[in-house]
Amino acid sequence: MKAEYDFRKGKRGEVLPQAGNKIRITIRLDRDIVDWFRSKVEEQGGGNYQSMLNDALRKHIEYQDQPLEEVLRRVVREELRASQ
Repeated sequence: MKAEYDFRKGKRGEVLPQAGNKIRITIRLDRDIVDWFRSKVEEQGGGNYQSMLNDALRKHIEYQDQPLEEVLRRVVREELRASQ
């Protein structure tokens, strides 16, 4: 290994594509929203709050596609199980 390398004639290579379906975006969120997700990640012993936020958005979208009757039945079943 050399003590120094000469990069004067160096050229930047291609940027490697991101793996998977994820894309990078810039979004502004309320501080309390981000703080809540970060605290939940810490409570679970670590992880990535951005992944948790992505999962929450995905669940929201899935629930939007369900008929209201189905959602109500699911909620009632969950509440009945919790009360027993």
